[in-house]
Amino acid sequence: MSSTSSRTRKAETMAGNKTLETHKDERVSATTDSRKKEMDKVIPEAGELPRAIVRRVVKNKLSQCSHDCDMSVHKESLLAFSESARIFIHYLSATANDICRESKRQTINADDVLKALEEIEFPEFLKPLKASLDEFRQKNAGKKAKVAKEKEVKKRKMEEKAPQKSGGGERDEEEGDQDETGDD
Repeated sequence: MSSTSSRTRKAETMAGNKTLETHKDERVSATTDSRKKEMDKVIPEAGELPRAIVRRVVKNKLSQCSHDCDMSVHKESLLAFSESARIFIHYLSATANDICRESKRQTINADDVLKALEEIEFPEFLKPLKASLDEFRQKNAGKKAKVAKEKEVKKRKMEEKAPQKSGGGERDEEEGDQDETGDD
């Protein structure tokens, strides 16, 4: 009987272990499912373009096409525009990335994007984009020059304050340098 009871205990223990494993698997799968749901919520939102901006661009373009009436755009239409724009942006950036890699660089620049537009056969965008890029660069050049001037002024002020605090120590050092060279 002891062998039967030990077999029974083993069977119960094995059954208990299977139950624990089943519960553990259920907990793991429940946790995994909840994480997947969270990721499903996050990932599409990260890949989508802002709806308000898409709506504004679409309405602006439609109003340019028909001056007579105010158009309303359905939610499904906005979703289609958004998705097509997202795919276009992805395709353009992938092409620009390929151009960048061919040049043995890792950072995409504006010229790569312009070349990519030519390569994917959208030359109608080149002229307005180049004009916008030139305008942007001019504004940035002005800002950079202003910042450089401000830094130079701060540097001069710091240099002027340093000799005053040290009590003319730099003059002594300069005189000492002249003594060492024998230029007295």
